[in-house]
Amino acid sequence: MCGIGGKLYFDPARPVEREVLERMNVVQAHRGPDDAGIYCQGSVGLAHRRLCIIDLSPAGHQPMPNEDGTVWIVFNGEIYNFQDLRPDLLRRGHRFRSRTDTEVILHLYEEYGVDCLRFLRGMFALAIWDASRRQLFLARDRLGVKPLAYQCDAEAFRFASEVKAILQDPSVEVRPDPAGISQYLTYGVVPAPGSAFQGVRKLPPAHYLICRDGQVEVVRYWRLRRDRKRERPEAEWCQEILARLEEAVRLRLISDVPLGAFLSGGVDSSAVVAMMSHASRGAIKTFSIGFEEADYDELRYARLVAQRFGTDHHELVVRPDAAAILPRLAWHYDEPFGDSSAVPTYYVAQMTRQYVTVALNGDAGDENFGGYDRYVATRLATAFDHALAWPGADLFRRAIRMGLRVWPQRGRRRSPLSRGRRFLEGMTEPPERRYARWLCPFSDGQRGDLLSAEFRAAIGEDDPLEVLLAAYRESDAPDLVDATLGVDAALYLPDDLLVKVDIASMAHSLEARSPFLDHEFMEFAATIPSHLKVRGRAKKFILKRALAGLLPEEILRRPKMGFGVPIDHWLRHELRDLAHETLLGPRCLHRGYFRREVVRRLMDEHARGAAGWHEQLWTLLMLELWHRTYVDGDGELARQRRTCASLAAPVTG
Repeated sequence: MCGIGGKLYFDPARPVEREVLERMNVVQAHRGPDDAGIYCQGSVGLAHRRLCIIDLSPAGHQPMPNEDGTVWIVFNGEIYNFQDLRPDLLRRGHRFRSRTDTEVILHLYEEYGVDCLRFLRGMFALAIWDASRRQLFLARDRLGVKPLAYQCDAEAFRFASEVKAILQDPSVEVRPDPAGISQYLTYGVVPAPGSAFQGVRKLPPAHYLICRDGQVEVVRYWRLRRDRKRERPEAEWCQEILARLEEAVRLRLISDVPLGAFLSGGVDSSAVVAMMSHASRGAIKTFSIGFEEADYDELRYARLVAQRFGTDHHELVVRPDAAAILPRLAWHYDEPFGDSSAVPTYYVAQMTRQYVTVALNGDAGDENFGGYDRYVATRLATAFDHALAWPGADLFRRAIRMGLRVWPQRGRRRSPLSRGRRFLEGMTEPPERRYARWLCPFSDGQRGDLLSAEFRAAIGEDDPLEVLLAAYRESDAPDLVDATLGVDAALYLPDDLLVKVDIASMAHSLEARSPFLDHEFMEFAATIPSHLKVRGRAKKFILKRALAGLLPEEILRRPKMGFGVPIDHWLRHELRDLAHETLLGPRCLHRGYFRREVVRRLMDEHARGAAGWHEQLWTLLMLELWHRTYVDGDGELARQRRTCASLAAPVTG
């Protein structure tokens, strides 16, 4: 795993500043502490930080050239089938200097051009400079496991793994993008291709980019099809699920450095640990964290799985100093990031890196097999829609709206009270908008109350849910549950879950690998009918059926907890003063985003226990901390800007 960056001037006579490339490398040093490299030739420059995983020798140094130096690559990720691709390239006359997957990609590009992407099985963000064409080629993996951002103006094109590296170029002005802020307040993240910075874009998953002659073209190269459902006996589905998952895990055990696994004790991470144990000669290392609050502690389940498979198990009970860690998270995530599970992910990655360099996880099991409550709610709501297809249905929905006016906004988001309210709220809206009730921190009404007139004027009348609605419109799924699975794969997975894991793990120079994100496995899972994934109130039905006998029964039957943190408690106790001073202080209020009285009411009601506004307050808190870090220049970013030139690591090239 690595960090990449680069800059291209459109004027061939204008040389790229080497200092900018050095700064890019310094600010992304956590992504690759083992080596640093720069290619700087005329109007183009590439920067790379290396975390050695495959071929630890200097032969894996990047930026890496082809045989005659006309093509150069910087690459972040892992290609799990690179050993299978190499023999054909050798037969075609390509010469190799290393055992790396990076060099395989380089020669594939020489042989096939942009079509090289169809051969790659893995996670990647890459940039290739083709000097003969004066063309820069960027690409991101099919599911969006690895990040890639870019910025283009009239003079130059810049790109990097993390936005903070692009901002190291002093010619890039740091300004918040009102549209990006609006999307953040809708989704709790900023979906690609947008960003929180004006002029900065994120390359979407399954897309490549060509920059040539000052023009930028973005092209989609893959799509997860959901219209190829198959009917077959459940036993056959179970057999193929196990075989394909075993293959995906086995591919991800290729490494020249120690590896282990995150183990929450949930079905997905437990399944990965089971497969790893069967494929490994010795005891694998597993890592879990817990909290003192019982509602958030899963260590009992993790221990059960660790004992079942004889792992070398490590765990940590987290007593986080949230006030200290939040500014660090704001710096690492580049954009406002409202998913509070970034906190435990950061801590488990920190602990894991003390023992291994690579960790497998169970990410995307829920998105493949229907593991969230919103899928059950979607199926139930669809049944209600059919039942309410009668003349009095509108009157019934109006009655629901009236009842919701007196329904208390109380309790945690996953509490039965909160779930019931969101389900009934969804019943008053079109099916495609119901999803927002489960995914978005603020409802349309809450968002309208919160935003100031000034900010509403700045963002205009565009519907912030258009990203979500477009994903539904583009779906080829045969039913609404399957369409919702597809929307999660297109929106929640790459813009929330995968960002969270990549940034938290790479903050500690740890590579995270996700067998459930294998694109061939996901293509297979997309052929399974949704009624085998969500059956009644049972989630992940067919996956659990496949794992019966492999995992302890208690793991298969346990309630889903999610990887959460007790932010409702923190915001009433440890974080209360910080949140109050931050959100009601003059700096935050003078930005003009929010109405002061609404923020004060949310904080007061939450502190008194009159309502559960923790998710909304956390979303606002992370926005303000991001603003201070990146726009105001507080803390870590300001320090990096002041000192990165003097801290520049030795480079070669």
